[in-house]
Amino acid sequence: MSTPVPGPVRLPATVRPDDARRALVAGSVGNFIEWYEFGIYGSFATVIAAQFFTPVGGSEVEGLVKAYASFALAFFFRPVGAAVFGRFGDRVGRRPALVLVVCLMTGATAMIGLLPTYASIGAAAPWLLTLLRILQGLSAGGEFGGAVSVMTECAPPGRRGLYGAWQSFTVALGLLGGAAVAVALASVLTPSQLHGWGWRVPFLLTLPLGLLALRLRLRLPAEEPPGRVPTGPPAPGLPRARPRETVRAVVLGVGRVMGWSAAGYTFLVVLPSYLQSTLGTSFQRALLATVLANLGFAASILPAGRLSDRIGRRTVMVAGALLTAVLALPLLHLVQDPDGPAYVKGAALFAAGAGVGLMAGPGPAMLAEMFPARVRCTGLGLAYALSNAVFSGCAGLIITEVVERTGNVDVPGYYAATTCAVSAVALLTLRGDDHERALR
Repeated sequence: MSTPVPGPVRLPATVRPDDARRALVAGSVGNFIEWYEFGIYGSFATVIAAQFFTPVGGSEVEGLVKAYASFALAFFFRPVGAAVFGRFGDRVGRRPALVLVVCLMTGATAMIGLLPTYASIGAAAPWLLTLLRILQGLSAGGEFGGAVSVMTECAPPGRRGLYGAWQSFTVALGLLGGAAVAVALASVLTPSQLHGWGWRVPFLLTLPLGLLALRLRLRLPAEEPPGRVPTGPPAPGLPRARPRETVRAVVLGVGRVMGWSAAGYTFLVVLPSYLQSTLGTSFQRALLATVLANLGFAASILPAGRLSDRIGRRTVMVAGALLTAVLALPLLHLVQDPDGPAYVKGAALFAAGAGVGLMAGPGPAMLAEMFPARVRCTGLGLAYALSNAVFSGCAGLIITEVVERTGNVDVPGYYAATTCAVSAVALLTLRGDDHERALR
């Protein structure tokens, strides 16, 4: 008679429904603020370049490259934030870590709206902006690990993919919110007003949003998530995390989400400045294109997360990576066609965003399932932050610089396709039943 193989350890479900909903809302609102800021920075990249990185008589393209260099530098501080705040969240608790990161993000973003420009204080202006971007990078690095840990650990049985997908959905809402505010300001203000003071308004709007997020996070339950032991030996059935296994999981996690990171920033954040600087599109039309791509992104995220609870993370995410890899260049050609019908371009942008959403929906739950509770904040935060630092933060810089040097306007399509193809290979290593197993 064969010995039965033990199944995964199943921890007791001690989270009340009210606490699960509170965790979902508190985690989501902080993500919204973080990505709202990234949305407005991407939407106003050409304006910010002119205000902070372009001296009188300087090159506009060179100023835009410098603006994206500042954008990229902040991303390289995200792994530092993920390590610092993730470790804090794993040892002290999820709630205090989430409170700290939302305060840091809100303060740094609001301060950008008050900064003097290059015309006022000269070369100090871009350095001050970059310093605030670094603080944003630190807080953003800690935000993902803490929020996703709370949302997935508190999810009801069979809904971890859906709960985790809300992190990505609020990313879409934040990017849409930033683009919508930019469109509204561009519609009601003259170009001189927009460049003079109008660009400050969306950054200052972060302050009331941050206060709301702080209130919600302070109301999170103080007790630790299910199955977690803050000090002492692991609970029975809860193995101690091994450093080598954690490092291996972080590296593999980077490979699994690199396509999501690169294609997401290419089509959802970098697109406005690419259309303006490369194709000569107007500011309003470029922002409208971004809104359409983000609508496609938002529309597919929650269904993808829910579907991954039914058929598995691997199937849904591999499909998204392969679709984006195959369609990135053809979709970009449709957008580039000056004679193409507007509805065709709109559909292409919507489809590009939807492909990214198929990866982003199940992505948070997939990462949470890769790490045990003792290192979950740190591990999944580092995997996501490192991927974003390399493949998202550098997207605008790489695309703008390579297009400028080569004259090849297809660079964004090649970039998205290549990273998604590599990601698809890494995603194939997922087990098909991860979504059915309890979190470790």
